[in-house]
Amino acid sequence: MAYNPHNLSVLGYANGFTLWHYCTTDTADQVDSTGYFSQAVEMLRVGDMMMANCDTDGTPAAGIFLVARSSAGVVDVANLTRVGADNTD
Repeated sequence: MAYNPHNLSVLGYANGFTLWHYCTTDTADQVDSTGYFSQAVEMLRVGDMMMANCDTDGTPAAGIFLVARSSAGVVDVANLTRVGADNTD
């Protein structure tokens, strides 16, 4: 799939920093590919963080992406830092 701007929303903003939320059926590996968020280059700044729910229709993964690059029309986020642990019922 591809980036969906309707699934990106602001959770908070202060001092030039924005905390975002993004929800998608794409896997975390797809989302952290260079250029995935390039349509949002005008909004996303280096250092912004994004709470994310990925692969919501498969094996869900939740965590935080850090915007590592946002310039020259290209956005790149660092690999997902997972939140939570494996469920070992």
